[in-house]
Amino acid sequence: MFVNVPLALVFAWLVSFFYRPAFGACVIVGYWLTNVLGFVLMHKGAEKVLSEKDKAYSRRDLLRDVCISLLYTALIVTLLKLKILQPIEYYFKTL
Repeated sequence: MFVNVPLALVFAWLVSFFYRPAFGACVIVGYWLTNVLGFVLMHKGAEKVLSEKDKAYSRRDLLRDVCISLLYTALIVTLLKLKILQPIEYYFKTL
């Protein structure tokens, strides 16, 4: 969460610089790209460290990672709806 959300925000800020309405969708897409890839890489790395045999990344492992990602995605959608996560120019507006 502390790595993936900032990466997703940077991705969304870059895209919304060119097309502002895409901000919310880009946060979600960026988060999914970093989160699912991160889960797969962590899983594979932990298996290499903890076992002597290489075990295939199973469908069950993928399903678990996708379910966890869905829960975090719901949190991100909530943060977007509450306007806690916004395009970068909104953070620097003067009142």
